[in-house]
Amino acid sequence: MSAIHARWFVSGLMLPLAGALIAYFVARNPVEEALPGVTAIGQGVLPALEPVTLALPPVPEPLGDTLEFVVRRNDTMDRIFRQLKLSLNDLANIRDVPGVRQSLDRLRPGDTIKLTHDEGTVYELTRRISDTEVLSVKRSDDGFAAEVIATPIEMRTIHTHGSINSSLFVAARSAGVSADLIMRLVNDIFGWKIDFALEIQPGDSFDLVYEQKYRNGQYIGDGNILAADFINQGKLHRAVYFESSDGEVAGYFGTDGRSMKRQFLRAPLDFTRISSNFNPSRRHPILNTIRAHKGVDYAAPTGTVIKAAGDGRIGFLGTQGGYGRVVILEHGAGITTLYGHMSRFVNGMRNGQRVSQGQTIGYVGSSGAATGPHLHYEYRINGVHKNPRTVPLPDAKPIPDQYMAEFQQKSGALLADLDRTRDAAVAVAPAT
Repeated sequence: MSAIHARWFVSGLMLPLAGALIAYFVARNPVEEALPGVTAIGQGVLPALEPVTLALPPVPEPLGDTLEFVVRRNDTMDRIFRQLKLSLNDLANIRDVPGVRQSLDRLRPGDTIKLTHDEGTVYELTRRISDTEVLSVKRSDDGFAAEVIATPIEMRTIHTHGSINSSLFVAARSAGVSADLIMRLVNDIFGWKIDFALEIQPGDSFDLVYEQKYRNGQYIGDGNILAADFINQGKLHRAVYFESSDGEVAGYFGTDGRSMKRQFLRAPLDFTRISSNFNPSRRHPILNTIRAHKGVDYAAPTGTVIKAAGDGRIGFLGTQGGYGRVVILEHGAGITTLYGHMSRFVNGMRNGQRVSQGQTIGYVGSSGAATGPHLHYEYRINGVHKNPRTVPLPDAKPIPDQYMAEFQQKSGALLADLDRTRDAAVAVAPAT
């Protein structure tokens, strides 16, 4: 047999053997295992797909630079645009958008204005115009367009208790209460009944039910104090906030429906200390003679705001002997109040002008016969001097009869909340 025939003969013998080997291999190793990347799908079973990540185009950034400007005292939009070197033509065009001018120009210190611009050309402007609204102005091909975006807030009711060991503000901080809220407690609620500068002592306590404001789950500030207790030298003072359904009556009232607000403030300024009390037999510090001190001297830094103690009319404004720069207010019913040693008056005030309780009328100084900056304050009834710290102050009017049923219904729930707050505080208080 030739060599060529021998090779073909051997090949013919090997073909059946190779076929047998392939069949055996496929039987032991199914196609899905033999071929990588192929997955067999069983009956009624869907495959577990691997997550696929697609390369998405990036979100376009706003054109230009974005900045935030915090409004300061006396700032205007014109001043802000000039300072930031932004287009005044753009500001004029933004103001021309219907409904924008008033919302844009009403600025308050602390407001934040967010601007996007490119070399002074403005593309976006946003600013909050209320707790629940944001003004948004954007440039388009047709000019500027504006919209007011609603940002609702959530009100949460908070209950807290504080005990005074050293000072009211330390106790408030320990109770998680803001300084602003405590100032409202002092000035708007109990300031007519309690002398917080001189009468607060260790052992006093307070309970509050008040609102906190949240936006998108974040705390943004405090709302109203809804109800408050203050125990001062063992005496309980209570107040609730009431607003009638028709909006005609609103304010803080005692449990009997009488307003917490009196016709006069006990002290017409935030003072450091009382440097001289009402004293008919006081020795004068400059003249060194016995001369009655017919008012109260409140020491405070020069420039401290002086407020009208009550509604009235300016009876005298000017310089008067030892009083220096002085204002005398006439309140009716024979009552007058005097404010002496001022450094200056409020601009534009004049004799005969009407003023409201709490309105700024001047600033602390040391004009006239004064040894240092302070306010000399007098309270007179039909010309007779009374001690401003102890004279009984006229009550404000009670809630009108037609609102008493509504007041009792609303105040009852708030007072029950106060009771629960105080009871909870007593329950966890350490035994003494």
